[in-house]
Amino acid sequence: MKYFSTRGGEQRLSFEETVLTGLAPNGGLYIPEYIPPLPADWRTKWSSYSFVELSVAVLSLYISTDEISTPELRTLVEKSYATFRHPDVTPIQKINDKTFVLELFHGPTFAFKDVALQLLGNLFEFFLLRRNARKAPGEAPEKLTVVGATSGDTGSAAIYGLRNKANISIFILHPKGRVSPIQEAQMTTVTDANVHNVAVKGTFDDCQDIVKALFADKEFNATHRLGAVNSINWARILAQTVYYFLSFFQFQAQLPAGTSIDDIDLQYVVPTGNFGDILAGYYAKKMGLPIGKLAVATNANDILARFWKSGKYEKVDSSVSAGQGAAAPASGASDGKQATDASGVKETLSPAMDILVSSNFERLLWYLAFQNAEGADVEEKRRAACQTLDGWMSKMKANGRVEVPAPVLETARVDFLAERISDELTLETIKSYFEQPTPYISDPHTAVGLAAARIIAKTNPSNTYQIVLSTAHPAKFSEAVSRALEGSSSFNFDRDVLPKEFEGLLEREKRVIDVEKADINLVKAVIEDVAQKQKASVTSTGSV
Repeated sequence: MKYFSTRGGEQRLSFEETVLTGLAPNGGLYIPEYIPPLPADWRTKWSSYSFVELSVAVLSLYISTDEISTPELRTLVEKSYATFRHPDVTPIQKINDKTFVLELFHGPTFAFKDVALQLLGNLFEFFLLRRNARKAPGEAPEKLTVVGATSGDTGSAAIYGLRNKANISIFILHPKGRVSPIQEAQMTTVTDANVHNVAVKGTFDDCQDIVKALFADKEFNATHRLGAVNSINWARILAQTVYYFLSFFQFQAQLPAGTSIDDIDLQYVVPTGNFGDILAGYYAKKMGLPIGKLAVATNANDILARFWKSGKYEKVDSSVSAGQGAAAPASGASDGKQATDASGVKETLSPAMDILVSSNFERLLWYLAFQNAEGADVEEKRRAACQTLDGWMSKMKANGRVEVPAPVLETARVDFLAERISDELTLETIKSYFEQPTPYISDPHTAVGLAAARIIAKTNPSNTYQIVLSTAHPAKFSEAVSRALEGSSSFNFDRDVLPKEFEGLLEREKRVIDVEKADINLVKAVIEDVAQKQKASVTSTGSV
């Protein structure tokens, strides 16, 4: 299996090169040359597999044994998920007769990003150790400078996946004051020498733009050997496909006797900002997992929801900015009381989704372009898709918007639908699920998914069941959860929500570097300063 850039070019990379490179030099994202089909016996053979066994089975379809042998892959996977608190790694919980929640927050940082980033950290270390073992005595070891942007959860998950890893330094950019206190503390209280937190005065999109610009700077990239932990890194998406398969089998095991899963329409509802979590579901479906539509759930930052309604992928709603009045809101939308900053990002109760441009959406756009491309063979259609995608992304960069042709939008609607959820409905949803006969406490992002699921369920066929992805533990968003449940006498945050791992976290020593504006040169200076100090330290001690 080789990988190529969504924006074209002759470059074809191995899995190892794809993981270590992260973002393509032309700004595109790497995707596999083809989506492999599932083995003929997967439904019987995989049905009793553990998460680790499923990971090895799924990942093996994309990774040649010439690169990572099956025993090596199993060791990497076992090491990655040994840190999770639940034996199933990503269990499902039945909420009502037609709704299940897929809990993805049982990793070390209590967020779904752990599933991918524990594995990615071990892949980085595995590849570097192997490369350095092949070097001649006295030859300088190969090192990696990992840079990433976070709206809250990626940062801590990446840090916990890479802390104290040999020959790896990690720099995480987060928008200052725009992540929850727990999220900030999880990042900034990790004081390992190779971990560097950078608080940027700006938005997540500013941080993400800086990271992409760093990768595009060929000289800087070559000097510091940059590696990506954001979901632009293909390994992130691949790792996340596994829990769609596990939840499928877990759901099947809970069906009433005599009910066949072949008679059921299984719908996944995914709260998403950067489109990585739901894109993994798209890959699982295209591989052959028999599921229905994937439902995109957004907050007031609804670039994705607006795309599925109009075919316009735009930072700012043009129907509003052109003075035509707001487009008809989605079922769960309100007037939108959220504060909006100069960049157009609305601050919401689900801050990990406060994103204007969804990086991973580019991968889906490529597949939509490919399905609508003309060509005599696959290679010709692939080149046409790359050219189309490159044109779309150029328009997006220049104008902040692009509109796809009607046939492309219709193709997108075959596999997806979307809903926008307001803060008010998010709070109502947290409260309503807590007040069920069997209470369930969700974080605000999961609540966005649950709210969207309720709205969508009203028009679903009677044989539709829903699995809502729960992306974070409610303790990570104490303010929103407490606000939603403040009138409930039966709720006690410390007793009902707070894990022991979070006790005293906010009072611990913090280490963070402040950057006063969203300026790539200021961030470069931070990275170069750290690199110089590390070089000086090595020179003075004589150690590596």
